Amino acid sequence: MTGICAGRVAAVTGAGRGLGRAHALALAAEGAEVVVNDLGVAADGAGASAGPAQQVADEIRAHGGRAVAHSGDITTTEGAASLVATALDTFGRLDTLVNNAGFLRDRMLVNLDEDDWDAVIRVHLKGHFLPLRHAAAHWRAEAKSGRTPDARVINTASGAGLLGSVGQGNYSAAKAGIIGLTLVAAAEMARYGVQINAIAPAARTRMTERTFAATMAAPADGEFDAMAPENVSPLVVWLSSADSAGVSGRVFEAEAGRITVMEGWRPGPTADKGSRWTPAEAGGAARRLLAAAEEPGPVYGAR
Repeated sequence: MTGICAGRVAAVTGAGRGLGRAHALALAAEGAEVVVNDLGVAADGAGASAGPAQQVADEIRAHGGRAVAHSGDITTTEGAASLVATALDTFGRLDTLVNNAGFLRDRMLVNLDEDDWDAVIRVHLKGHFLPLRHAAAHWRAEAKSGRTPDARVINTASGAGLLGSVGQGNYSAAKAGIIGLTLVAAAEMARYGVQINAIAPAARTRMTERTFAATMAAPADGEFDAMAPENVSPLVVWLSSADSAGVSGRVFEAEAGRITVMEGWRPGPTADKGSRWTPAEAGGAARRLLAAAEEPGPVYGAR
């Protein structure tokens, strides 16, 4: 097959439905061989089934592509290691990792159980770290053997991680952590030929169609479906390809037909007394600085 990802091998986590499925199909359409990972859980993480991953792999093959299903749990060392091993054993290489798997357990903070906190942090944050760690170890070994890779990682953050989201303290914390992980990994892995970026997508999935029902509603027939997951995938495909050379450590918002480069924390107004402040002086300085600073953006869930 031809396309900007021809000859490349991509592994996509959470690829049985929603955004992950759209990414896997789009990568295959541009020539990539794809490892389709999905544990097949419900929207809250319950249960498991190999069916969703197999269905997407079958769909890729039906369109003339090459794909293999992987139903391992990428929040475990064994599952993450087997994801990388599946790519190497099946296709002989791994060029791109798209970390996408996740689920929701939304509660206001005073009602948020410890188990719901741990589960969401595990699937999003640990579920990004472990596949990244095992892929990075492979690429570092390749580089040290004189076969410097041209590798890519695309992590999935969220507007909730950038701005916070009411009722999603666990999810927002995990997604903010993914952004921090992306920045560190991009700096650490550059010497080994690995570029690492993050996207903050907005699209209709199992995780959003109830939480943001009005925003995610399907359009009337014939109108542009702004919230279709497929709208996000072209950016993911480009970031996965060799064409994205030189782009690393960046966060992109992707929604409908819009792509935005997000600019993170930067120094704003500052004051330096040259010696220790008293509490009253510190408060007065803080008030003056806040008056000169830009107002923060709206909380994601309060839009």
